[in-house]
Amino acid sequence: MGTMLKVEDLQVYYGSIHAIKGVSFEVNEGEIVTLIGANGAGKSTTLNTVGGLLKPRSGKITFEGKDLHGMAANKVVSEGMALCPEGRRVFQHMTVLENLEMGAYTRSNAEAAETLEHVYELFPRLKERYRQVAGTLSGGEQQMLAMGRALMSRPKLMMLDEPSMGLAPILVQQIFDIIVDMNKQGTTILLVEQNAQMALSIANRAYVLETGRITMSGDAKELAASEEVKKAYLGG
Repeated sequence: MGTMLKVEDLQVYYGSIHAIKGVSFEVNEGEIVTLIGANGAGKSTTLNTVGGLLKPRSGKITFEGKDLHGMAANKVVSEGMALCPEGRRVFQHMTVLENLEMGAYTRSNAEAAETLEHVYELFPRLKERYRQVAGTLSGGEQQMLAMGRALMSRPKLMMLDEPSMGLAPILVQQIFDIIVDMNKQGTTILLVEQNAQMALSIANRAYVLETGRITMSGDAKELAASEEVKKAYLGG
């Protein structure tokens, strides 16, 4: 189980604001790794930087041994990483099928057709509603669509940014069950999530981010049991 993603001493600024202050972490092939932390800790900024949407001031991002520094977001997808963004960001006026097809732009038609069947197996609801306009779907269905669209590029590593945000508890469980299924079927997962309890319950390892710095890391179950994490993030 080799290291798939390695992030070293990442420094990210928004203008003069120092948002990410020397963050380092890694994700091994086949793992679910979660970044947890309070609102504004820098979780989404970290994912967006790894995904090529933000440019770091300094630091190194390596994916399967390849340096991604300065690589455009669409090229990062071609390398085998996909980002499912916070807030879902589906194409509201397009159908479910059209949204999914947009996710397959790096793939041949034959690969896209094959992957579409796989996505429909994971998300039967999307198959039922493939002709429906995305903006008319429920929040949970839009989250499934955003995840399905990201899967259409056949990523080796899927980055999920706050997949449970704004969803009813019953749907949160469903989304997390699907994340576990995706992982069992071979997709490595990097998960950013405010629902620390759920994230730690499915992850192999975890990193705690506070105001742009990693303050704790380790086995997810051990972190979930730690008094410090319980007090800060689990309401314990």
